[in-house]
Amino acid sequence: MRYTVGISEMCFGTSLGDLIVTHALGSCIGIAIHDPLASVGGILHYMLPLSSLDAEKSKRNPLMFGDTGIPEFFKEAYRLGAKKDRIRITMAGGANVITGNHNFDIGNRNIIIARKLFWKNNLLIDAENVGGNIPRTMYLEIGSGHTWFTSRGETAEL
Repeated sequence: MRYTVGISEMCFGTSLGDLIVTHALGSCIGIAIHDPLASVGGILHYMLPLSSLDAEKSKRNPLMFGDTGIPEFFKEAYRLGAKKDRIRITMAGGANVITGNHNFDIGNRNIIIARKLFWKNNLLIDAENVGGNIPRTMYLEIGSGHTWFTSRGETAEL
């Protein structure tokens, strides 16, 4: 089955061969996690680093923000049977797609919050392709754990 993750959403697959994709990772971050033994994997697509930017929006949709979305994402993965010591984490996005606009640097701030949360929780990022100025579409195949992204007609493994 193929699942598409929208902005400020997460999705999990639990069947071999399920494919999860998220489009339009500009300054947004896509985080994919996969536990091959449990055959559980998912992608989170968050837009902003800190929920303190808009407490009301954070209450309505915690997945919009890295600091609230990432913990929710991992809780759901564990609920579905994933184990912390078996998961593989990949990350893509965090670009500055508006050339020359470094005023807010949302992409870099999104990268930093993910790395901070992973470090704080003793989790390692196995592969990433972040920063720069290119948009990305991220894919995860359940079972194999194959993770990759496409950008401007090119494909790269994670």
